[in-house]
Amino acid sequence: MKPFQILLVEDNEGDVEMTLRAFKTAEPPCSLTVAHDGVHALEILRPEQGGTPDSKVHPPQLILLDINMPRMDGKELLEVVKSDARLRHIPVVMFTSSESPNDIRECYERHASCYVVKPFNGKKYAQALHEVVNFWSTTSRLPN
Repeated sequence: MKPFQILLVEDNEGDVEMTLRAFKTAEPPCSLTVAHDGVHALEILRPEQGGTPDSKVHPPQLILLDINMPRMDGKELLEVVKSDARLRHIPVVMFTSSESPNDIRECYERHASCYVVKPFNGKKYAQALHEVVNFWSTTSRLPN
């Protein structure tokens, strides 16, 4: 089975490390590419527009997106992805610490596929990630 391709857009190194640890034992296997803000994510998603060494990776089947980041935040990136005909089919799961009703509403208005508040407990954090990825990789059907 080919690994499920995920783009994690997250500026907090601690959260990146917890995510990497969680995916070491993930079923199905996952291939994780990390972008540290929205600008970096667009370089990965649009390699024809400059690109980065990460641009060689397969297009993601899922984007895990934080909200609060420098340069371009998660809501801005979500809007760009969902307005790009080549990218809008990719599910975008907001995976963030914000419980703000305004953030939740704004993300769904910008066509987020799902909004998950990050648990602070390491085991619950990993469990939430596994549940999200399991749903998108096995339960739902995605376009090729």
